[in-house]
Amino acid sequence: MFASKITREEIDLLPLTHFKGKITVIDNNLQIAKAVKELRKSPVVGIDTETKPCFKKGKYNKMSLMQIATPEHCFLFRLHFIDFTDELIDFLTDKNIRKVGIALGNDIVGLKKLHNFRLANTLDLQSVIKSYGIMELGLQKIYAILFGEKISKSQQLSNWENAKLTQQQQRYAATDAWACLKIYLRILDEKPLSLRELDNVQVC
Repeated sequence: MFASKITREEIDLLPLTHFKGKITVIDNNLQIAKAVKELRKSPVVGIDTETKPCFKKGKYNKMSLMQIATPEHCFLFRLHFIDFTDELIDFLTDKNIRKVGIALGNDIVGLKKLHNFRLANTLDLQSVIKSYGIMELGLQKIYAILFGEKISKSQQLSNWENAKLTQQQQRYAATDAWACLKIYLRILDEKPLSLRELDNVQVC
């Protein structure tokens, strides 16, 4: 089994890692169909979102980015530049493709504010990770326990509505979605999800 906890000091001693596959930025509707076609080749994907931070009390920004990753390729959908096309909606609501993330409730709420649909076959890693003996809930800590590497969070509060995403932003966003997928595949190698845990797979 895995360690149950890890400290911030222990994480700081670990080597940095990041997604080293291909990153494709989707910032116009014409790119969506090709991206979805590629994503459909994978039965399970990692998913995450980013929102421009707002430092004024009581004010919130709309979701800026949705990143979806396979083991080798991550697509960054710039949600304030594109629409939810039929191809994208069909993918997100496809019950045959599992979407794995961390704290997915917040992502789902943000996505529904942009377009009202039911995201199908989602698995929030926080709902199953304790059954593997891991008491942490954050992506960085879970990843560190499983792989002995550190994921940087330095770009988390950057401006996700920039006209162009920096290379650092692209790598950060891709890494978070890819890391969710990698965690999922690693814990399945340890032991399959039980029927009870599979009840956590939802249509939201």
